[in-house]
Amino acid sequence: MEQGRGSEKKKVMVAIDDSESSHYTLEWFLDKLRGSITDSDVIIFTAQPNSDLGYLHASTYGTTPADLVASIQENKKKIALILLDKAKDICARHGVDVEIMTEIGDPKEAICEAVEKLSIQLLVLGSHDRGPVQRAFLGSVSNYCVHNAKCPVLVVKKPAV
Repeated sequence: MEQGRGSEKKKVMVAIDDSESSHYTLEWFLDKLRGSITDSDVIIFTAQPNSDLGYLHASTYGTTPADLVASIQENKKKIALILLDKAKDICARHGVDVEIMTEIGDPKEAICEAVEKLSIQLLVLGSHDRGPVQRAFLGSVSNYCVHNAKCPVLVVKKPAV
């Protein structure tokens, strides 16, 4: 990444979720790249997946109360903010100041949209190491981001123990 651009800082985004591999990725990033990010803006990002509210619609005979939907979405946002606050605390313990951000949407698309919107120069994310069948049905966020993010992508894979 270039540093000779005047006072413009590098922007690095670490995309996380509530998985063990994501926690490992954040710790790995802070341990291994700390020297490289001292002059960077670091953003910790998590996506709040869209809720499949079809079951609510069906269970209420087609009239889902708006306040119930709002309550579900608010709870998802609270959970995302708790996750981000924990990540921010981990970063602070490593002496790294970060911004936090969350968006609603399909995680792979939300990550790539945030990368573009924020002009991110490096995206760091973990790999869940799903097997081929799970990848076929669930897709791979890291694979999608490698092919669609508008910046270099570093995928951190947790070693098998």
